[in-house]
Amino acid sequence: MHTLIFSSQTYDRESFLAAKLPADLKLHFQPARLTLETAALADKHSVVCAFINDDLSAPVLERLAEGGTKLIALRSAGYNHVDLATAQKLGISVVRVPAYSPHAVAEHAVALILALNRHLHRAYNRTREGDFSLHGLTGFDLVGKTVGVVGTGQIGATFAKIMAGFGCKLLAYDPYPNAQVQELGAEYVSLPHLLAQAQIISLHCPLTEQTRHLINETSLATLQTGAMLINTGRGALVDTPALIESLKSGQLGYLGLDVYEEEALLFFEDRSDLPLQDDVLARLLTFPNVIITAHQAFLTQEALGAIAQTTLDNIAAWAGGAAQNLVVG
Repeated sequence: MHTLIFSSQTYDRESFLAAKLPADLKLHFQPARLTLETAALADKHSVVCAFINDDLSAPVLERLAEGGTKLIALRSAGYNHVDLATAQKLGISVVRVPAYSPHAVAEHAVALILALNRHLHRAYNRTREGDFSLHGLTGFDLVGKTVGVVGTGQIGATFAKIMAGFGCKLLAYDPYPNAQVQELGAEYVSLPHLLAQAQIISLHCPLTEQTRHLINETSLATLQTGAMLINTGRGALVDTPALIESLKSGQLGYLGLDVYEEEALLFFEDRSDLPLQDDVLARLLTFPNVIITAHQAFLTQEALGAIAQTTLDNIAAWAGGAAQNLVVG
């Protein structure tokens, strides 16, 4: 059974080859992103393994089906980039990795908070240039601060537990309250209440039609002056251009992003020798109180190993007629 892994990086190859491979499975690694133009590479591959920025729209799925693809094995939890109705119509099954390491993403969110608060990125650059002054590097104690957790699934709950350890007060928003988060002392409130009361807000909810641009010009205006916003969820949870005006006015005091709405043609590639064509991202990068990482929150040894093994197990289960972690099938 031939499987083509699109958008594969060196770490993907290493983690997949280190995992326990099902019998008769042949892995082929393709660094190119899956698009309508590259879909032909999957001809005669019954399984296509795709990542978050691969194009799985109707035209691409139709081209994959023409080439014999029967299974899309996502190596991600989210599947908002897949045209599920078309997959169903074409008889293509879709499986995903619902959980790998909630600690990886939650800890990265905390890393962004600490780096922004204590201005570590600015201090690092200064000392490398021989500037050992401390002006502009004043932070604040996390203990006693109110942290808003938007989305309290596995990742949000893990993040809440870490922030509780710092002595923070927790507010949470989720249509489905998590008892583990409540046991930490978190109070579930409405989203407007959370945005108005929290000094630090971290987004951990899935991207749906209801959560798209959850953070926008209107909601940003309700934040406390100088609030911190962290997004390690999905880029489109935030109306990115609206962030610029909020940063300029000082309403938003700190911004940490590991995801970006228009990241598909930018992230996971070295583009340092090319002019940055995205004007919004370029503008955000000029602010000293903004840190943007290139969708690396998942990137730990443990998470990569879990993603690879779960993906391979999903493929083996599908081949055996007992599909697991099924989205469409």
